[in-house]
Amino acid sequence: MARQAVFPPALAHAVAASGFSPAIRAGDLIFLTGATGADAQGVMPDDAATQTRNALQKVLTILDAAGAQPQDVVEITSYHIGLRDHFDTVDALLRETLGLPLPAWTAVEVAGLRREGAVIEMRIVVHAPLPQT
Repeated sequence: MARQAVFPPALAHAVAASGFSPAIRAGDLIFLTGATGADAQGVMPDDAATQTRNALQKVLTILDAAGAQPQDVVEITSYHIGLRDHFDTVDALLRETLGLPLPAWTAVEVAGLRREGAVIEMRIVVHAPLPQT
């Protein structure tokens, strides 16, 4: 099966600005582009909690557009500036949003992220089998 881009209408502005596909479906797997925490107007909040909430809302929007659920997330790789300063906050928000048990998760401290002001970026992999036809 060829790859299929997932383009939620709610993220049309971000797609137009970046040129990125929010996600690519390849068979039963969906690979999300790294989600940072800018709000709907493209403004990056100052705090990690709001950035994390915004990033997770983007993830949920993409999952919905792809016909997937939060429990279908199988892997998270999160990139952090100041990991130890906000890890507990991110952990709590992931638990609240995705439920337990959490997916496989690797949290990585980085020197910088592409988006100015971002302190967290999440890369997500989802297993969501296509309906049988």
